[in-house]
Amino acid sequence: MLQRILPHCVAVAEARDDPPEARLYPEEAALVSRAEDGRRREFTTVRHCARQAMARLGVPTGPVLPGRHGAPRWPGRTVGSLTHCDGYRGAALARDTDVLMLGIDAERHAPLPPGILEAIALPQELRRVSDHRARHGAVHWDRLLFSAKEAVYKAWNPHTGQRLEFEEADIAFDPDAGTFTARLLAPPPAQLLAPPPAQLPAPPTGAPALPDRLDGRWTVDEGLILTAIAVPTPR
Repeated sequence: MLQRILPHCVAVAEARDDPPEARLYPEEAALVSRAEDGRRREFTTVRHCARQAMARLGVPTGPVLPGRHGAPRWPGRTVGSLTHCDGYRGAALARDTDVLMLGIDAERHAPLPPGILEAIALPQELRRVSDHRARHGAVHWDRLLFSAKEAVYKAWNPHTGQRLEFEEADIAFDPDAGTFTARLLAPPPAQLLAPPPAQLPAPPTGAPALPDRLDGRWTVDEGLILTAIAVPTPR
């Protein structure tokens, strides 16, 4: 499902269950040593997917550990994203020469609990959700909006080091094209996040300005909602 909504330069891996061959590196296992079984299984499987994506991209496999704000750190000159929900785990990885920012999210295709939509949506987003419900009632637009905001955060935060609140991304969907746009309302960070030495070097002076809009794609199938953003690296 992920490959439908991401460019071919992005390596993906998905799982609908927790395979017995999935294993953690010791430093990963330490992070979930006290977690309950379900949390430990989803943590293990999504990292199993991550290593499959690494192998498909042709980069050495290794542990995927949390960095600043909990976002996963990726090897070498790569950018990636992880997601998991009940019955689904997925990973996406690309070379930084192809993709600048990458974010994916998966959710069960079901309505949000009462009160959540009003807590995450801007007034104009509430109006759009209402309109889409009237015209395209087969989609749970409230859950789709939540998923798209998660994908925006996962793309934005690792690249900038900046937190992004729900109300700082104004999202509009195209129901027919299966696309969405996110207009970013947060002030741009003073400087981009300086990555660890093993990761990308700090952007040089005169690097391209950060986008004020992110474009994404979405799909609904097999009881799931998937959203994805892949910002091409400027040439």
